[in-house]
Amino acid sequence: MDCKSNSDSGLTAKRSNRQFIAGLIALAVVALCAPSCSISYKMNGANINYQTTHSISIADFPNNAPMVNPNLSNALSEGIRDLYQRQTRLDVLRKGGDLELEGEIVGYDLTQGAISVDGYSSENKLTIRVTVHFTNNIYPEESFDKTYTSYQTFDASRMLSDVQDELCSAMIAEIADNIYNDTVAKW
Repeated sequence: MDCKSNSDSGLTAKRSNRQFIAGLIALAVVALCAPSCSISYKMNGANINYQTTHSISIADFPNNAPMVNPNLSNALSEGIRDLYQRQTRLDVLRKGGDLELEGEIVGYDLTQGAISVDGYSSENKLTIRVTVHFTNNIYPEESFDKTYTSYQTFDASRMLSDVQDELCSAMIAEIADNIYNDTVAKW
């Protein structure tokens, strides 16, 4: 009788292992066959009702600053458009959107920063100022006019022409992020 009960418990253990393995295989098959049931989160902060708001128009931002960087207008306009294309599902247009962004570059200034012990400037500061007119045609109470400013410092021993592209890229990214946050992220 002992032999039979040992034999029965061995069979039960084998069945249990097989059921466990079959359950794991079934779970793996379900996981592989159901990718459309995944949940995804985007950390872009957009607060957009896509049922009412479908598009944003972003006009070119002309450079009307006294000191002109010839590449800045295009770089800023494209930087802003690119951010909205990457972070939202809005159609990005040149004009006629549910949301409208327009503005101009009003400042592109180079100033001396900190003075070193020998009396000379040890760093310079490059500043960009952009005025923005935002119109929300769906929710007009959210429209605004605002000026955005960004600056970067660099070693005074370096020429502006050597660091200008890198500094402008960083400032454009900051200004575009701030515009994005104020228009659709509402931070």
